[in-house]
Amino acid sequence: MQELMVLEDEGALGWQERALCAQTDPEAFFPEKGGSTREAKKVCLSCDVRGECLEYALSNDERFGIWGGLSERERRKIKKRAV
Repeated sequence: MQELMVLEDEGALGWQERALCAQTDPEAFFPEKGGSTREAKKVCLSCDVRGECLEYALSNDERFGIWGGLSERERRKIKKRAV
């Protein structure tokens, strides 16, 4: 049973292993308040799993960092429009 749970987790979050940010400096994706998000968003533009990343952030109410190429403020706007 435990093996099945591990496989399900790998399948659900397997996109994270293919994410370009996993091979990049994580600090770029979690800048200090007022810091630039430009470099992180540039990486996201060419990432194959950008959609999965954004979906994960929206589903899990991620409040910090760049996810799927969007800042927390940009994700909040999407959530407001969906309501």
